Amino acid sequence: MAELENEKREKLLEEMRKERGYVLESWVYLAEKDLEFLESYNNLYTKGLTDGKALPAKTRELIALALLAYRGLGDAVYEHAKRALRLGATKLELLEALETSAIPGGAPTLATGLRALHRIEEEEKEK
Repeated sequence: MAELENEKREKLLEEMRKERGYVLESWVYLAEKDLEFLESYNNLYTKGLTDGKALPAKTRELIALALLAYRGLGDAVYEHAKRALRLGATKLELLEALETSAIPGGAPTLATGLRALHRIEEEEKEK
């Protein structure tokens, strides 16, 4: 029974890693403590950030990164920007989403987003 639970846990975490490109340590912890809750969270996350009825996943990621920039979560902006790029967004689209977020969110929102975009470009130069 425990082995089946471990397999289920590892499968979910691998699916999350594949979809997002990363897995947070807190999700690994939650998978050990309450796998059922993590499954529910993952279903909501997937529903909100994959292709919807009207908005493609790329657009949903642009919305998410603008909100994360507003909240000052630079690492999250970085991860969602990378995912948006994998989904076909251009750097110009990322930049314009961040510029748009500056109107309701202010200069700190823009600065958080620009740091994430700059980080991506610096990593690309190193490769």
